[in-house]
Amino acid sequence: MNLGSIFNLFSKLVAFFAISMLVPAIYAFITKDGFFISFLLSFCIIITPSILIWATTKKYKEDLQAKDGFFVITFFWLILASVGSIPFLLYGMAPIDSFFESMSGITTTGATVITGLDELPRSLLLYRQLLQWLGGMGLIVLAIAIMPMLGIGGGQIFKTDVPGAMNDQKLTPRIKETAQSLWLIYVILTILCAIFYFLNGMGSFDAISHALSTVSIGGFSTHDESIGYFNSFGIELVCIVFMLLSALSFALHYNAYTNFSIKKYFYDPESGFFIGMLFFIFIIILISSMFYDFGSVTSILFQTVSIVTTTGFTNDDYSSWPLFASFLLLIGAFVGACSGSVGGGIKSWRFMIMINHSIINLKKMIHPHGVFTLKLGPNKVVENDVAASVWGFFSIYVISFMILLVLMLFTGMDFLTAFSAIGACLNNLGPGLGMVADSYSSVSDFGKVILSFAMILGRLEIFTLLVILIPSFWSD
Repeated sequence: MNLGSIFNLFSKLVAFFAISMLVPAIYAFITKDGFFISFLLSFCIIITPSILIWATTKKYKEDLQAKDGFFVITFFWLILASVGSIPFLLYGMAPIDSFFESMSGITTTGATVITGLDELPRSLLLYRQLLQWLGGMGLIVLAIAIMPMLGIGGGQIFKTDVPGAMNDQKLTPRIKETAQSLWLIYVILTILCAIFYFLNGMGSFDAISHALSTVSIGGFSTHDESIGYFNSFGIELVCIVFMLLSALSFALHYNAYTNFSIKKYFYDPESGFFIGMLFFIFIIILISSMFYDFGSVTSILFQTVSIVTTTGFTNDDYSSWPLFASFLLLIGAFVGACSGSVGGGIKSWRFMIMINHSIINLKKMIHPHGVFTLKLGPNKVVENDVAASVWGFFSIYVISFMILLVLMLFTGMDFLTAFSAIGACLNNLGPGLGMVADSYSSVSDFGKVILSFAMILGRLEIFTLLVILIPSFWSD
């Protein structure tokens, strides 16, 4: 393991994150909300050791290997969550709560321990939103896109950190150009989202803040009532559109952007499966609302899109709906968004493979000598080793979920709350059911540590984190 090069890379990435902290610092200075010194102090605390480490390791320029890439990604997210907690600490939050809030932000989970958001300094609110936006596409992907000095090992790092299942997809021949393309689309979507929020009645601060957390599928809001605070169908419609866009593969957005054509959206089998699942869940809950009298059509549509895309915004207290309805939304979040998106969950393409693979096995029981090919859509053939790896991922996911669930039950939490809390954090959703429907402030410190681990486990899609826990990883 090239520790010299790894620490040098860490120093640059953390320094880059420290520079991003100047955005809320400048806002605090302009608006005089009393938090400027705290952000300036946070910047100094983070940037100073980064510069010192960079100065002592700049001579190391060895290429990073596959093993190094897993190590860099995992520990960088842990370091980022740790240093990202400093502004919350300076605000007066407890260390565990600060780390939990920071981890929730940077992994775009959206679970919060803070109540009374409307009374928080606006610069701190902006910082929470910025955390999610940076974590959505990935700070390392951004660094590869705009910092040539991080080209060392960039390919391996990109493959392990890029959101979803795009690690083998190159939109352009070079990794750096691919990273730039991803971030360009990400920025364009964010700007458009902010503009449409503003045109539909949001103030400029709320429009920018919510655009950051909408396009990142983070779900943090500047108000305790989330999107419901604005009580506007126009704002909810804008939110629905951009949540859907961010839940689709960015490879599709890239093709539409470069070819000036939207045809790819209509012929992509994963997108069709994802939209179909959303529509199915919406119709089932809508029909059931006619019998049990809960929620309006708009609130059901909004909550379905928000929860299934793993964004986590609310315009209604969906946890107060009949349990089967709120639980159905939570199950939809387990499936999650499309591959190559910034959404969480297991991902739609994996479920498509598992469903089709199961159907083929059933056919083989009826026709033992038949030859069947696993396909996604009419043309895309899926090899057996890909199907095996998907089932392997799902097995590890279920085992991880059960272990985390037992640990949460050990803290004394009731089953519904524990199940939804693990599901919400592992799928990077945010709001759960029961005691964690509005806030995670009532969760014990040990429970918050478990849930923080679940967040990063879900953000790195399990294998990237678990692989470094295998003893053979540390042997040459």
